[in-house]
Amino acid sequence: MKTQRPITRDDEHVVLKFRPRTSAHPPGRQDAPAEQTNIRHVANDLSRYERPRDEPDDFRHRMLANIAAFAFTVALTAIGIWLAMSIADLRKTQDCVLMGRHDCARISMVPHG
Repeated sequence: MKTQRPITRDDEHVVLKFRPRTSAHPPGRQDAPAEQTNIRHVANDLSRYERPRDEPDDFRHRMLANIAAFAFTVALTAIGIWLAMSIADLRKTQDCVLMGRHDCARISMVPHG
């Protein structure tokens, strides 16, 4: 079977050249007032939002919180996998029963010792 390609004209494809921004002013706005330049500089300065630290960073507490968060994530993932497997197993059993079969129950083999 032959693949079909759309018929295109050369004038439909246009390559745009992007110039990197090397100046502080965007192209076409070379006459920006000095007030806007100062506002732009102040807006980029985030130091005014920083709060001084009253006490030093507690590394041990932060690591314990990270370990607890990781353990919670692992437990939640394990519970999700177990739940998905249980639902799949129940679905297989239900499909077996709905087909009218009588040997749908799982038989566990216990070794005799």
